[in-house]
Amino acid sequence: MRRPTGAGGKKGIFSFHRESSGMTVEKFETLWPVLGRQVSTLQLPWLDRLADSGRDPFRVLVSCILSLRTKDQVTGQASERLFRLASTPGEMARLEVGRIEEAIFPVGFYRVKAGRIRKISREIGERYHGRVPDTIDELLSLEGVGRKTANLVLTLGYDRDGICVDTHVHRIVNRWGLVRTPTPLQTEFVLREVLPVRYWKRLNGVLVAFGQGICKPLSPLCSRCSISTFCGRAGVVRSR
Repeated sequence: MRRPTGAGGKKGIFSFHRESSGMTVEKFETLWPVLGRQVSTLQLPWLDRLADSGRDPFRVLVSCILSLRTKDQVTGQASERLFRLASTPGEMARLEVGRIEEAIFPVGFYRVKAGRIRKISREIGERYHGRVPDTIDELLSLEGVGRKTANLVLTLGYDRDGICVDTHVHRIVNRWGLVRTPTPLQTEFVLREVLPVRYWKRLNGVLVAFGQGICKPLSPLCSRCSISTFCGRAGVVRSR
């Protein structure tokens, strides 16, 4: 197994689907273009749109911190207000926490996030000479940065290979039957092992858009799903 650095796990507690029902890796590869065409009609997450406008690891890092437990539209608006005040670690570190709070309100836990963003900005300046680190382990060493954020910085900020697994990705690949994993962390491990690298970077953006627009947590829109025939529908009690 190509296990990512900075992570652990018990051997044998997760698996991926090899049977005829539900999704297999081979079916996934065949259906990926079909899924891509449907997602092209949906709105991509704010972070993917931010990266499309120009890769900036610091902006991706800050926006990802703001996005936790916050709606996408609120995240985008708060990020834009904040970046008008400061767009580099040095500029952000010089801002008073109160100004950051005012700029990012009403994101969830805005006071905690304001202090965290300022502290991380200072740490980047002191430890990494103002450049956002570009390895999983170094990113995880920053206070409040988890694997989701670290992988997004690598994929969207640095255009490097990584698999970001949030609640949408975890839910959908388990619903398909592609994997059987109890946590997003374990889902990342299995996907790194079984999915060809060429799918890694785009997986999160595609499945977040798909999860928000079609494959919703409760009562997914299966009648509108372009790949529903190949879905294992694990955990689906009712659908539309």
